[in-house]
Amino acid sequence: MGRARVAASIAALAVAAIGLAGCSKDSGSGAGDKPEVTLSLVAYSTPQAAYEALIKAFQKTDAGKNVKFKQSYGASGDQSRAVAAGLKADIVAFSLEPDVTRLVTAGLVADDWNKNATNGFVTDSVAVIGVRKGNPKNLKTWDDLVQPGVEVLTPNPFTSGGARWNILAGYGAKSNKGADQQAGLDYLDKLISNVPVQDSSGRASLQTFTGGKGDAFISYENEAIFAQQHGQAVDYTIPDSTILIENPIAVTKNSEHPTEAKAFLDFLFSADGQKIYAQNGYRPTVQGVDTGGVNFPTPSGLFTIKDLGGWTDVTKKFFDTKTGLVTAIEQKHGVATVAASPSASAK
Repeated sequence: MGRARVAASIAALAVAAIGLAGCSKDSGSGAGDKPEVTLSLVAYSTPQAAYEALIKAFQKTDAGKNVKFKQSYGASGDQSRAVAAGLKADIVAFSLEPDVTRLVTAGLVADDWNKNATNGFVTDSVAVIGVRKGNPKNLKTWDDLVQPGVEVLTPNPFTSGGARWNILAGYGAKSNKGADQQAGLDYLDKLISNVPVQDSSGRASLQTFTGGKGDAFISYENEAIFAQQHGQAVDYTIPDSTILIENPIAVTKNSEHPTEAKAFLDFLFSADGQKIYAQNGYRPTVQGVDTGGVNFPTPSGLFTIKDLGGWTDVTKKFFDTKTGLVTAIEQKHGVATVAASPSASAK
């Protein structure tokens, strides 16, 4: 019996030791063994390269361990409508504020999404005039773009957020920030008559230009920088009078992983995140951030959407599909002013 008791005790100790070893392994791994999650990022087309770099950097942080991403990129308006129609999204990053406002109205983004130090804007940019290397036609100003025979590329403002910024940049510059509305509209009429094709997004428009179409393109400053960084034969000019482009970002209310989504957002606003944006041509919204050597000059006549009345008034006045002033000009030139049905698929 004594030997039996000793054997039983040894067996019990062995089981206990195995159990303790298992506990030690679990506790030692800690956050490194947290469950893997996948976040869905739905964004406008132009910052794809920036987000791919940002995601890699985030995944190297403690907060980003075991966080994977499903990414979808496209024209800002189309992406916003797709999320409203059911496309899954944990984070939405758009070209302009109304594309987030649409999701607030739909109950998919909290109405306090922009209550932070940067008013919800994660990057800034300005509208620029892009040209072929060496600027063979010497196109530098808004007036240059309406000369006879000059082909200008800009996307369709009824699918692309970037296109709305482009249109409003030219309008604001030639109307003295809206003080002379008719002068601004007359300018847009001449400008659009010089646009041979209106692609669905800013990135598609840039690809059309680098493919050989057009003499100039209007776009975000970051798109022109992107083209140069990727060896495209492109130069660009920042007009003296141009608009400040403000790009919003938000976490959705129905995110399945709100903690991880918020952590990613926090990283985007961090010094490291903002530096990566700057290296991809975007102006940081956080003050004092290292831009990695990229220079962002301030145009002397820089104006904002507020100078033109704010997005609520501007959207109705210019882009209402029935009564908009830009709508009428586009229709006059045979351009489609009704967005296609949204897609609920992601890349």
